[in-house]
Amino acid sequence: MATVLHLTGPVLVGPEDVRDEAWVIDGRITYAAPAGDHDSQRIDGWVLPGLVDAHCHVGLGPHGAVTRQVAEDQATSDRDHGTLLIRDAGQPGDTRWIDERPDLPKVVRAGRHIARTRRYIRNFAWEVEPEDLVATVRQEARRGGGWVKLVGDWIDRTSGDLEPCWPADVLAEAIAAAHEEGARTTAHCFGEASLVDFAAAGSDCVEHATGLLPDTIDAFATKGIAIVPTLVNIATFPQIAAPAEERYPAYHRRMLALHERRYTTIRSAYEAGVPIYLGTDAGGSLPHGLVAQECAELVAAGLPPLAVLDAATWGARAWLGTPGLDEGADADLVVLPADPRTDVAAVAAPTAVVLRGVSY
Repeated sequence: MATVLHLTGPVLVGPEDVRDEAWVIDGRITYAAPAGDHDSQRIDGWVLPGLVDAHCHVGLGPHGAVTRQVAEDQATSDRDHGTLLIRDAGQPGDTRWIDERPDLPKVVRAGRHIARTRRYIRNFAWEVEPEDLVATVRQEARRGGGWVKLVGDWIDRTSGDLEPCWPADVLAEAIAAAHEEGARTTAHCFGEASLVDFAAAGSDCVEHATGLLPDTIDAFATKGIAIVPTLVNIATFPQIAAPAEERYPAYHRRMLALHERRYTTIRSAYEAGVPIYLGTDAGGSLPHGLVAQECAELVAAGLPPLAVLDAATWGARAWLGTPGLDEGADADLVVLPADPRTDVAAVAAPTAVVLRGVSY
């Protein structure tokens, strides 16, 4: 006899679509009460689609690729904190084995970072010069899961400051090549200048985007270029910049200034209509399972709670082409003790996490 999960609700199918109850049968969501004999397990609470971390690095550690066991531990930590869909925003290993594990979150991949030679963290990226950028983008577009990740800017030790990594014409050709291959593009960008080039080239997304100014905010909003702010990572800018204070004072000052205005930048982007999605930058130097903290940071930046929830659930899933609590969809959901639409802090304490119909 099959066991049915009875979700007593409220079930937040969408921002304005609230159902009284739902059931999970054979791993899928339904809003039709089951007929016939069955064992039923009741789960009380506010039901949300599984949380989305749209900038997460399963399989990445401080020094590059990690072992399979470490990657599994990272993914398990994300799952246990309610993150059931991940956009893996670049890492050097092969984590496609996760797709065969029904107990681990679903992953949308961007392949390996593509950086300018000696202009990114060692062992993270393919490091190439401009003449090889287009070919490398095509390679990663075919290798990834629908995304390509570029490193748009990094410290240039000649100028001693953040500088764009790519000539604008080459960047435009590379982004066009990714689109020809059926992939979307995103980019690591801290500073102001690189955002001008990525907007002009028609990138689909930018990570961090701390250098947005009124002109680039308007360009992003007009073109529908999304941002994933990763504010829990931006909070570490003073520590990142501190070792450079004496040798690269211009870089040090810029990083502190970007950090100081981070909330104003993201709030201005939101008010202008720039699409915003939630990401933590977990992996590398940050632990996994930080979605609740990033929700709190977006609220601190001035986004309404409902907009933050959309960035972490309904909107993010639609952006990544993955269903939420639709009839017949995989039952990937979290159950919360209170209404997260009025207090997003509720996402920090799920009373149940259900992935593919199995409760964890």
